Amino acid sequence: MGMRRKLIAGNWKMNGSVGALGELDAIAAAAADAPGVDVAVAVPATLIELASDRAPALAIGAQDVHDRPSGAHTGCVSAAMVKEVGARFTIVGHSERRADQGETDAQVRAKAEAARAAGLHAILCVGETAAERDAGRAEAVVTAQLAASLPEGASGDWLAIAYEPVWAIGTGRTPTVADVAAMHGALRARLRTLLGDEADALRLLYGGSVNDANAAELLGAGDVDGALVGGASLTAAKFVPIIRAAARL
Repeated sequence: MGMRRKLIAGNWKMNGSVGALGELDAIAAAAADAPGVDVAVAVPATLIELASDRAPALAIGAQDVHDRPSGAHTGCVSAAMVKEVGARFTIVGHSERRADQGETDAQVRAKAEAARAAGLHAILCVGETAAERDAGRAEAVVTAQLAASLPEGASGDWLAIAYEPVWAIGTGRTPTVADVAAMHGALRARLRTLLGDEADALRLLYGGSVNDANAAELLGAGDVDGALVGGASLTAAKFVPIIRAAARL
């Protein structure tokens, strides 16, 4: 398998407004200057169409989709719905949804499969809590989560995996580069047992307080193929340096 392209994906979470879409102009310009890097931004569902129209060169995506194509699911949106308004991918299984909405591995798997059925790419998230890491169970927990969440037909053509240690998201704390490399190595090994050679085509992203100060070091770690960036993706001033760090590798 040849070298996997770096993927830098932003997740705006429940932030942003129509006025904030101006940030995409400089982000799109930075992406154009980094042709070897894929750049994506997951915006709130209300902004997908406007963001897609404003920055067609960027991969604009959703932060979640329902696992059913339609039905009596008040307040939910399907993969086909977000695709219709311009989404090219969706995040599934983010730790905040697993914790706040109680999403299970089975639900995450179903959402990833729904995304694929609708023609979307997906970023599937896995990660451990502080208690699980402190107990020495981080790799066992995360690789088991991966196996239980992995969708049918998993392929690098449409799926990426994001490792996001729950205790590092939005806290300013990050694991050591060695810890990140070890976890990504464990994930790659588990993927190989599940998918065989296809495992080498899936990109593994790191997510957890990635910023301009630590991006280069984290992105240079073994088996790290990009980043899923939260708060630092809300402004071009903070997100663009991460894109540039990926382009230099």
